[in-house]
Amino acid sequence: MSGIFESLSGASAVRAQGRSAQNIANFNAAVSTQEAKAQREKSAFEQRRQSERAARVKSALTARIAKAGGLGSPVAADLAAEQAAELELENLIIGFEGEVAARRFESQAVLDTLQGKLVRQRGKAAGRAANIKFATQLATLPVGGAGGTLLTGFA
Repeated sequence: MSGIFESLSGASAVRAQGRSAQNIANFNAAVSTQEAKAQREKSAFEQRRQSERAARVKSALTARIAKAGGLGSPVAADLAAEQAAELELENLIIGFEGEVAARRFESQAVLDTLQGKLVRQRGKAAGRAANIKFATQLATLPVGGAGGTLLTGFA
């Protein structure tokens, strides 16, 4: 009997809508989690690529300095150290930006999950409200024709 009551009051539809919205939010959270993982992998790949490029740049710089006959020069050592520091900073920035983006996706995943739970709770509350409203309407229906006797014991 409660299934019929739920259907007539509209509560089951409201609850189903809440469950559906939560499922969508959970799916969005899963997508955001995958995006975070992909962002970290992309960042790691870009760091490896940049590191390889840095090695080529340092090697070319050393070769040019050697060709000019200045390998023993303190200026050449300072130049090489400065170039190495700049390339390392570039690599760290790539990693940092990737991590920031990944954490943004993870935060979105948490937010989606929480919003899904909230929507489902709202659906449950709306279902209870629909049941109460329907029960109240039933309780105030006249019984026995024009006499107007009210049903009691339903609220």
